[in-house]
Amino acid sequence: MREDSTSPVAVVGAGVMGAGIAQVVAAAGHHVVLYSRGAQTLDRARETIRASLVRAGARSGHPAEEAEEILARIRPTTDLERVAVCPVAIESVAEDLGLKQRIFAELDRLCPPNALLATNTSGIPVSDIARATRRPGDVVGMHFFSPVPRMRLCEIVRGRDTTDRTVRAARAFAEAVGKECVVVERDLPGFVTTRLIIAYVLEAVRLVEAGICDAADVDRACRLAFGHAMGPLATADQAGLDVLCEVAVGLEKEYRHPVFATPALLHRLVADGHHGRKTGQGFHHWNNTTPTQP
Repeated sequence: MREDSTSPVAVVGAGVMGAGIAQVVAAAGHHVVLYSRGAQTLDRARETIRASLVRAGARSGHPAEEAEEILARIRPTTDLERVAVCPVAIESVAEDLGLKQRIFAELDRLCPPNALLATNTSGIPVSDIARATRRPGDVVGMHFFSPVPRMRLCEIVRGRDTTDRTVRAARAFAEAVGKECVVVERDLPGFVTTRLIIAYVLEAVRLVEAGICDAADVDRACRLAFGHAMGPLATADQAGLDVLCEVAVGLEKEYRHPVFATPALLHRLVADGHHGRKTGQGFHHWNNTTPTQP
């Protein structure tokens, strides 16, 4: 187990992604200030983190006491003022530019000079978020992947004004909490991985919509042919079909390319409330973490 760091890290947003980021940062030895406006959201985040740590401990043979020590380093709060002591702040709220800008204006006001201000956006340009601050050079994209404790990649995204120092600091921090990094040098919507996965998933949806193949076989084909751990439609269910649809609409608007056109089947599932794993049904039915074909 790693020793405690004296540098607290702020994670703003306690949804699934925020909880995952808090977990890996705490597991690396940092104290974490985990912020959400709602106490119930924080309670759910703690339970999500505890369950994830227990599963990880069972796989690795680590004692349950270690999970409790990691969890004890995470300090939930509904008071954003507590980020004022944090030299690193990672925002992980909904993909809403206005919301992110409001949060970054507060981080700018509260965090120490030269603090690393990172956004976990999967596609909103970092420069648009940084406009809400008086220090855009300190703002950088740190795009983690779900589930954060198990996915190795972190995309480091340079905004228009992000300094070399900030990019280096973001990469060093991500690597120190166990991630491998790629640096995205042009701040365009979707970055690298989101543009690729959206195009891949939407074509898989079109195969199902046209009756060429069912969802289970599309996923099976991609796992067996390409060596992917998870097929595109299970990946979409995991991410949330509502989120996927929103991102695809944004990319189509930005790039005007038919590869990002959202199929009617996807819109219908979202409208019917079938958003994937989090609702229990999407392209697959979900029993806890295991998908089964509808």
